[in-house]
Amino acid sequence: MTAPLLGAVLAAGIALGLLELVRVARLRRRPSLESRVAPYVRDVTVGTPRPRDGPEPWTAGRAVFGPAVRGGADVVERVLGGSSSVRRRLRRLRSPLTLEEFRASQVVSGVAAFGAAATILLTWGLVADVRPLAGLVLCLAAGVSGVLARDVALTRAVQRHEERVAREFPSIADLMALAVAAGEGPVSALERVADVSDGALSSDLRAVVADVRTGRPLTDALDDLSARTGVPAVARFAETLAVAVERGTPLVDVLHAQAADVREAGRRELVESGARREVLMLVPVVFLVLPVTVLFAFYPGLVSLSLTTP
Repeated sequence: MTAPLLGAVLAAGIALGLLELVRVARLRRRPSLESRVAPYVRDVTVGTPRPRDGPEPWTAGRAVFGPAVRGGADVVERVLGGSSSVRRRLRRLRSPLTLEEFRASQVVSGVAAFGAAATILLTWGLVADVRPLAGLVLCLAAGVSGVLARDVALTRAVQRHEERVAREFPSIADLMALAVAAGEGPVSALERVADVSDGALSSDLRAVVADVRTGRPLTDALDDLSARTGVPAVARFAETLAVAVERGTPLVDVLHAQAADVREAGRRELVESGARREVLMLVPVVFLVLPVTVLFAFYPGLVSLSLTTP
């Protein structure tokens, strides 16, 4: 039996074994408590999504590979550390993921990168010689890169979220000032602005309103927003609103002033960004436009000299 045929037989056996494990896991899946109770209380759960009749997606995969992924997540946690930083970024992003789920997603990203690199190397090995040790090193490097790339993606997601919050804040502050000037209290104004607006900051405000509706004091919800956000303007806004609720200080002028300050800071940042990009704008001029211009200027002369030279 040749090596390719032996590899195909082994791959088919492994695939059949995995499919059998998935089938057994689906057969052993127990129905959830919600799916068992929902048919008897459906008349009092109007408006709630109906439970799925069939198995949920990825349930079999979680049952089969869940322990291995959790073990890998524990290894990643011990090696990388920084659990407080990850929790803080997840909180600033208001992500539903927990630390364990994020570590599991890192493991999945690393395995996917390892598998992609292994597939590419195996495909390349069909047409050229690939050293096994070098291929293993490349696959391990790809796996580590996948784990780290998931962490970098979280950081970038937090930065994009906070940039959207900073862009939306002036409009939200002006709407709050208009609502307060119209005679509404801070709580009703906050609820109205959260209902009529849409965006990253609006979702944070809706979370504050939801906390207040569950019985939490508004000052505590605003303090939590101030501690969670990474945007200084939003932190000052939450602190100002909390002070206004506690002491009854006027809000309209303060909110307009905060919105004006954030707009001015945005304009300064835009000017500074344009100044930093002036050097980058010279790159195509120096390395593309200038050589082409010189070529068009001197090429006819070089052609005429070559034609007139005996």
